[in-house]
Amino acid sequence: MRKPSLFIALVYIVFPLSAAGQSISADAAYGDIALSAGFNPDPWAKHLTAGGSISPDHGSCSYGYVANAPDIELTWEGGGSTLYIYVMSKGGADATLLVNTPDGSWSCDDDGFGDTDPIIQIAKAPSGVYDIWVGTYSSSTFGATLFVSELDPRNALGSFFEDAEVIRR
Repeated sequence: MRKPSLFIALVYIVFPLSAAGQSISADAAYGDIALSAGFNPDPWAKHLTAGGSISPDHGSCSYGYVANAPDIELTWEGGGSTLYIYVMSKGGADATLLVNTPDGSWSCDDDGFGDTDPIIQIAKAPSGVYDIWVGTYSSSTFGATLFVSELDPRNALGSFFEDAEVIRR
């Protein structure tokens, strides 16, 4: 009788487990979205829980903690417009952002939006799938809001926060 241990060992060598990093093929924890240039309302927003148990290892994107599966899978039809992906967290919690772009490259940020919030700006964002992870700088988890926009939020006349009152006329 043949022992399966050699076969199993070969399977692990040829097909390593994805637990060692982020899985771009995993279903997004908070779902898939499809946006195209000129989408409305802008920004698109999603409340979620930031963080995870895995420290990413993608070159300069090797800090913080994220989940194995992306939080959001964005299918973008951009027409060459600039895309802003950013996070706002409450109470000074330190969020991070990790994005796998359509060409397979990785982008990340920690405090680019000011204070402890990250932002990634993708000029002339190519159409395709963007896998997005909202992480934490420490190993804790906390509530945060992920935003996707064609408008630079740093140029807004005010700040938008989760608990701000919105007045529609």
